Amino acid sequence: MDFSDDDMIDNKSGEENYSYGGGNESDDYNDVVDTIIPSEKSYVILKEEDILKLQRDDIERVSSILSLSQVEVIVLLLHYNWCVSKVEDEWFTDEERIRKAVGLLKEPVVDFNGGEKDKKCRKVNIQCGICFESYTREEIARVSCGHPYCKTCWAGYITTEIEDGPGCLRVKCPEPSCSAAVGKDMIEDVTETKVNEKYSRYILRSYVEDGKKIKWCPSPGCGYAVEFGGSESSSYDVSCLCSYRFCWNCSEDAHSPVDCDTVSKWIFKNQDESENKNWMLANSKPCPECKRPIEKNDGCNHMTCSAPCGHEFCWICLKAYRRHSGACNRFVVEQAESKRALLQSEIKRYTHYYVRWAENQSSRLKAMRDLEKLQSVQLKELSDNQCTSETQLQFTVDAWLQVSKSI
Repeated sequence: MDFSDDDMIDNKSGEENYSYGGGNESDDYNDVVDTIIPSEKSYVILKEEDILKLQRDDIERVSSILSLSQVEVIVLLLHYNWCVSKVEDEWFTDEERIRKAVGLLKEPVVDFNGGEKDKKCRKVNIQCGICFESYTREEIARVSCGHPYCKTCWAGYITTEIEDGPGCLRVKCPEPSCSAAVGKDMIEDVTETKVNEKYSRYILRSYVEDGKKIKWCPSPGCGYAVEFGGSESSSYDVSCLCSYRFCWNCSEDAHSPVDCDTVSKWIFKNQDESENKNWMLANSKPCPECKRPIEKNDGCNHMTCSAPCGHEFCWICLKAYRRHSGACNRFVVEQAESKRALLQSEIKRYTHYYVRWAENQSSRLKAMRDLEKLQSVQLKELSDNQCTSETQLQFTVDAWLQVSKSI
């Protein structure tokens, strides 16, 4: 399957692509869009079939260069996180070491082929290493190591591995001491169609999630992926076909021109429980007796802790009130009070910016919800009312996208 404009947005050539509906807009409209959205895009939006094509191309390339079967190549690429160049470099540097590391053995550990020349030996049954029943050679399956297991036991073993999750992509021979890899051909031969499809799905997701070239769109329910081709100095903000804008580098909401490290610290600060502790430290003091935090909102400095403690103390110096001499009224610079004042100032500053960030975030999310409504309902109604095709009204979607970007 070839890449096409209908399947993805490809702007690596330097030409800007603003079409979301695939229609033919007028030159005037394109001029307006170029004025509204001048940013240069350096990424490609990929559908599932596009990802499969890229994956097949990599497999076929390595297979041709290394003269290996595609089954063996998949094992190699999974081991090296789909880095084609690294597979080729490592293989030609030390093929024997790589074969051992990934489990592609040249010679079987257990070999029954010698007996196949003898017709009598060919009739001898082979014992399965799991159920210990005897089977004919046709009922036995082996990987590169040669350890014999019946197809029923293979099916049960592999199905269990696949049901356990993506770890099945590196499944090995059932023999505990053996590191031979189980290839896709064996899985297709012994498992049911549904299980095999699940395995293939894991391979597809591995190509995106383990590789470094492509990332899934983080919007819930979106099946598109994004291949980023820009430099480190360019903006990582991308717009998916589902209208969700996010940072390709950190997968958070689009945040240009703020760098990812600052955004990460901001999100951590918003979610970290330590902020509650900072507030308590800035606005309360622990009872000297039971250590429970107490907030003083008014009244004198004579404090009485609540039941069952009941301890009486001075709010200023925290000494027991019955032995209080009033000496705490003399000015003494204390580190604890300085720290308390500093924390109060930091909390006020943080609250100032957090309120504005939260309001901006709320407005942006509302704009995206309105955009979804425009695309799913209002655009068709507007088309019917104006007797104009939805393609010609596509500029309203682009304009709304630009509004959401500016929030």
